[in-house]
Order: sequence, then structure tokens, then C-alpha cells
Amino acid sequence: MKLKKPKFWDSSRFSFWAILFFPISILFLLFSFINKYKISKKFPIPIICVGNIYVGGTGKTPLASEIFKITKSLGKNPAFVKKYYDYLKDEITMLKKVGTTFVSKSRKEAIESLIKNKNDIAILDDGFQDYTIKKNFSVVCFNQKQWIGNGLVIPSGPLRERITAVNRSDCIVINGERNIKIEDQIYNKNKNVKIFYSKYKPVDINRFKDKQIYAFSGIGNPSNFFDLLKENNLNLIGTNSFPDHCHFTVSDLEMLIKKINSEKNQILLTTEKDYFRIHDNFKTHFQYLKIELEIKNKDNFIELIKKNI
Repeated sequence: MKLKKPKFWDSSRFSFWAILFFPISILFLLFSFINKYKISKKFPIPIICVGNIYVGGTGKTPLASEIFKITKSLGKNPAFVKKYYDYLKDEITMLKKVGTTFVSKSRKEAIESLIKNKNDIAILDDGFQDYTIKKNFSVVCFNQKQWIGNGLVIPSGPLRERITAVNRSDCIVINGERNIKIEDQIYNKNKNVKIFYSKYKPVDINRFKDKQIYAFSGIGNPSNFFDLLKENNLNLIGTNSFPDHCHFTVSDLEMLIKKINSEKNQILLTTEKDYFRIHDNFKTHFQYLKIELEIKNKDNFIELIKKNI
């Protein structure tokens, strides 16, 4: 059973649990350090990696999709690469809706299949910590609200590696409002990195304006989804958070259905990613909010990609 993200991960104060798990975090860091010495394979096509350091909820998949569209508009024939994990079927489904996607337990094998298929750019959705692949352009995603949480590595905190890892990135994309303090911390680790900001733009949100909404989500940071609804002046009557990539059980779905009264214009609303994980027999009871990722200074972002492919 997947667990919800611990609250102490995003706390500004060290907690008892963070201290308790710290020895395991040291082992995790040691494992990451050893991984750095793996031999990297260089491929004959550009490899664009969209990754993160904070685990989950940073907008990797929407950004990878946007980069796919950008490279497509530049006359390229891109394809996605996704390492297979059973719990990531929702993200794989979303990528396949956008374009050609190669899925394998080995990213290297997926890239080789991509090349045989005559695709000329590989876009890795995740893989920043995979040292076996030589990347041409690495983008690291953050969310401005969570940033790096308590700054500690799993399981004491939400980081897959220390923040110093941004020194391997070519570009940082922060989802949210501009934050000079965050920028200063990044530039302190990598003075040459390019920083961009993005925001989620709801699609056709007006159809929900007259509804009473019970919102639920099982993404990396469900609170960000709820905040988006509030920022767009939707009428929230309740919320429910589930673990990231949660597989909704029949009892979960039946519990949610009981939360509303359809005769009172009440609906159950979730994210597109969550909607994919709802069993087909229950889908008619739920609706999802489709979003698009809007990159600020997009022309400069496109130019940066052009220089690296």
C-alpha cells in the first residue's frame, strides 16, 4: 500500500521523524554517490532529460509534453522515453496521448528502440539520476510552493539527492510565482543555469463555475491542485488527498460518491492523471480538470532548446 507524503518533509523545522530516519538518508546518499561512477552511454541523437530532485509533484510530465510539442514544431520527430514501473501507468497513458512513447525497464533499451523507429530526439520523462545515459540537455523541475521541503534526502525529507545536484542541470523550470530567494540558492550552486517559470492554465474551467465541487487527488502534492481550484474561484465544498499514484479501490470510489448529492449540483472533480486510474465502471461519477502548462518567456525557452538539439 502506498503511503501519503509525510508532513514533516515540507516542514521548516527538523522533526523527530526526520532525525530518526537520517541514518537511512546517509545510506541513500552513499548509494547515489556510487551511481555517479557508472559508465554513461552516448547516443547519436539528442537526449533531453526532464527530471526533478524533489520527489513528485514538480510538473515533469506536463513539461515533457510541452517540450515534445516544441521540438515537433521545430520540424523534429521526437518520442518519449519512460522507464517502466507498474505504478506509473497513469503517466505513461498521458504521454501516449501526446505522442510516440517507448517504455522499458531499461531507458537505454527504450532509446535504442526509438532510434530504430527513426525518431530523432529522445525526451526522457524522469531520469535525471540515471548516470548510464549521456544527456544533451537536462531540465530540473521544482514547485515554488514546496521548493526543497526540509532540504533533506529520502526518507528524512523529499529529496532524491542534495540540492547541489542542480550543478548538473542546464535549465531549471519552477512551477509557480517568481521567488528571488530560490533563484539565489540555485545560482549559488550553478551560476550558468537558465531559470524559467511556468504555471498551470485550466482548460474550459467555466463549465465548473456553477458547481459545488468535492475535489480529490492522488498526485505528488494534492494541495497544489486544490489551490488551483480556489485561485480560479471554484466553489469547493470539500477535499480528499490520496497517496501519489494511488490505485483507487472500489471502497475508495464508493466513499467519494457518497460525499456528494448530484441533485444539489454537486460534483466530484479530480486531475486528469487521477482520472486515468479510476476504474471504467465508475468513471461516469467523476469529472476531471484538464490543464495546460504555460511557460513564461517561452520564446527564450524555445531558443535554449534549439541550441541544444
